[in-house]
Amino acid sequence: MNVVQTILVFAVIPLAIYGVIALLTMRDKRARSPRYRPGQPWDYPPVWWTANPAGAQESAVPSGGGKAKRTAKGGARGSW
Repeated sequence: MNVVQTILVFAVIPLAIYGVIALLTMRDKRARSPRYRPGQPWDYPPVWWTANPAGAQESAVPSGGGKAKRTAKGGARGSW
């Protein structure tokens, strides 16, 4: 390899790659999709998120109106 090829491979090509990445990261903010800001109207239906969609319809209180049976121990006390 001569000096020109060495400079091309080890300097110009990496600098070109860094330049393309820099241009992509510093592009105009208008290229982004619009964001919701507090105070703006919300024109979408509400969506309730739950980790267990099947359990979202289950009631926390039994149908008999009684107290729910505890099945697990835990919490802040030390009696596991």
